[in-house]
Amino acid sequence: MANPVRVTVWNEFRHEQKDEKIGATYPNGIHGAIAEGLNAIDGIEATTATLDEPEHGLTEEVVAGTDVFVWWGHMAHGDVDDAIVDRVHKRILGGAGLIVLHSGHYSKIFRRLMGTTCSLKWREADERERLWVVAPGHPIVEGIGPYIELDQEEMYGEHFDIPEPDNLIFVSWFQGGEVFRSGAVYYRGAGKVFYFRPGHETYTTYFNEEIRKVIGNAARWAAPVSREMPVYGNSDPIEDLSWYDRKHAITEGFGPTT
Repeated sequence: MANPVRVTVWNEFRHEQKDEKIGATYPNGIHGAIAEGLNAIDGIEATTATLDEPEHGLTEEVVAGTDVFVWWGHMAHGDVDDAIVDRVHKRILGGAGLIVLHSGHYSKIFRRLMGTTCSLKWREADERERLWVVAPGHPIVEGIGPYIELDQEEMYGEHFDIPEPDNLIFVSWFQGGEVFRSGAVYYRGAGKVFYFRPGHETYTTYFNEEIRKVIGNAARWAAPVSREMPVYGNSDPIEDLSWYDRKHAITEGFGPTT
């Protein structure tokens, strides 16, 4: 039996504690709802970590033992310690996956991996969102129909200041008329990154079975590949280069000329 995909669901966990309505919507926190959905999927083991835990719950041991990070943040991006971001960044470049959700587009880890502002337009007006699948052969949308429809969500609109995705998986339409690149895939180092737009804290989005399915699919897709990591720096040849030593000697005026 294959080893399970080890997922760490990270959430700043501030809204749920400060706003009674949001706390009632997500009584176990947004991270709890996401982890619940992931743990219902065979082959995935999800745990959680939050901002106010020591080292934000992302100790060296936790990070080293994580195959895929799921990241939700909104009101406290600046409170995330740069040393912890460095730790997670190194792990992703080394092969781990990262799923960035909703307002996590402004997180330090996502902006570092993208190299852009990751800015966008937004509006809270209880609008219907329709997420159209534009890469039907991608494993992230396995078992998903032509689109996912959410009755109420926050609007995100273009222009979204991200690099051109390596694969675009979803494009959203909103009731107010906007469109948005709502599912984008990137490869960074040996790691894989998926940005997935839905999940405003005042809505029950993370209890939606299709949204949970996409996150689960993404976790399996983003898991590390079983192979040796590349070795960088000065490298010995794998073929005979003795001819190069003779050529060098001739060029410098040493050795025989024939």
